[in-house]
Amino acid sequence: MNFFKHLKTVTRHRREVRRNCFKVGLIRRGLLHDLSKFSPSEFIPGVKYYQGVRSPQARERELFGYSAAWLHHKGRNKHHFEYWTDVDACGNAVAVDMPPVYFAEMVCDRIAASKVYKGKDYRDSSALEYFLGRKDSCNMNAETAARLEYFLTLLANSGEKAMFAELKKYVKEGKKAQKQAKKDRKKSV
Repeated sequence: MNFFKHLKTVTRHRREVRRNCFKVGLIRRGLLHDLSKFSPSEFIPGVKYYQGVRSPQARERELFGYSAAWLHHKGRNKHHFEYWTDVDACGNAVAVDMPPVYFAEMVCDRIAASKVYKGKDYRDSSALEYFLGRKDSCNMNAETAARLEYFLTLLANSGEKAMFAELKKYVKEGKKAQKQAKKDRKKSV
């Protein structure tokens, strides 16, 4: 029974993310979003720990102190800020600011997750409330966290249309800046 419930949740989540990504011009990211959730490493624990109101990874983490499915997932999906962690010369973890495309996909992902798990109780403020109520921003790059709070606050205060319009501009400017940086690197070589 949990097999079909989990499949339905994952499929609905991907559909919501795809819609959101398309609104900001991220067609490819929307189509490829979370395909690793269908791998045995993620799908089997998803079925086993399915609850319907939150990520199965949360339950797996409660039981074992970590989630093997999450470790697999975040290592393969650049729209998670945890992917963007490196180490400094002393071996200390350093959070890196996320590139605009993956940042925008993260925003789309968080909104979709809120819609799926909150259901009829979803409000435009849900993703912001979830973000502010968790400590995960402590491990997030400060610029990324501030930008995420800005966009989620814009969603809460002005709605999806305004927020997605602003996010689309951010992605467009980011792509333009990356293109220019690439040209500049080629010139300097």
